[in-house]
Amino acid sequence: METRSREVLFHGLVVDVEQMEVKIGEKGWHTFQIIRHPGGVGVLPLHDDGTVTLIRQLRPAVEGKLLEVPAGRRDPGEEPAACGSRELTEETGLIARNLEPLGIVHHSPGVCDEEIHLFLATGLIQSDASPEHYEEIETVRIPLETALSMAAAGRITDSKTSLALFRAASRRSTLS
Repeated sequence: METRSREVLFHGLVVDVEQMEVKIGEKGWHTFQIIRHPGGVGVLPLHDDGTVTLIRQLRPAVEGKLLEVPAGRRDPGEEPAACGSRELTEETGLIARNLEPLGIVHHSPGVCDEEIHLFLATGLIQSDASPEHYEEIETVRIPLETALSMAAAGRITDSKTSLALFRAASRRSTLS
């Protein structure tokens, strides 16, 4: 990709906004603004009884509470699996003996470079949650099939959560 005139327009607490010109083949140079994000993880905790633990928390960007997999932002240089384990325990108190990669997701690649690593957590042990001081998190434990139906019906609207659910279910059906 050929670029020119790169400039950071905004340095934020979590994201930066960069503007640049990109050459698009014979179409010439076009201006793009990109949200730069350090990346994150999402973890789907699957219990031995076939239930999953999701969390419900306020998301000011959408002015409401969403049902999601436990997730969070990676620290600089932090490995995705280490971040996933940390976020899972912080938000739910769950400790996973196994963390299986479910691939990555780019939720809005037209404007944002955030890469979210998804994991399936199994072999779960309950401990104490320790959310960030500003987080108010409710855990919700429901059958995997119910969560899948909610995602398919659009009642779970978070993309990383829907994708983690569908990928985990697909993996389970191929193992059966």
